[in-house]
Amino acid sequence: MSECLSCSAIIVDDHPLARMAIRSVLEKQRITIINEYEDGAAALKALAKTVVDIVVVDVEIPGINGVELVEKLRAQGFTGILIVVSAKNDRYYSKRCAQAGANAFISKRQDMDNILAAINAAHNGYSYFPFFLEEPTVALTDSQRLESLSAQEMKVMSYMLSGLDNSQIGAAMFISAKTVSTYKTRLMEKLGCKSLVELLSFAHQNKLT
Repeated sequence: MSECLSCSAIIVDDHPLARMAIRSVLEKQRITIINEYEDGAAALKALAKTVVDIVVVDVEIPGINGVELVEKLRAQGFTGILIVVSAKNDRYYSKRCAQAGANAFISKRQDMDNILAAINAAHNGYSYFPFFLEEPTVALTDSQRLESLSAQEMKVMSYMLSGLDNSQIGAAMFISAKTVSTYKTRLMEKLGCKSLVELLSFAHQNKLT
């Protein structure tokens, strides 16, 4: 990977051990780590005035999540390599990352050296979405759909099933009603529910209520 000998990178992940693992993989190829950030907003602000070749970002970070960060960076004209990592083999996020403009989606459950494979692919004009491309076309099971939800989405769903509205959920979770609405849209899409009635039915079938 001689293309990376003079490359620079930024890591965005709110888990210190994950940042350490990613940094170790990148530094093996002599990629210079410019900085590390725990949330998307801080990274976006820094990248507005920092020239960097590679950004490795976790999909579930505080504030602006990984997918939104990718979208915003591409909208601002960022032309570097954007790699999204996740602790889940999540077809939903893999597809969204591809649509947002990421070069790759890597599962943290697999060998982290896949990050280097993704960088190499990007240097050669290819994207790297092995999980999404290899995923069978059969429908996901309900347990798989539930497993794809983030911790925050699970909390929002629990409050929804309890009958709370956006403002009440926001107050309980110390987030805005707008953020609640975003979580609701995501979790409904992931679960394949188009209405609250369908969500209630899904919850009943899966013994969530």
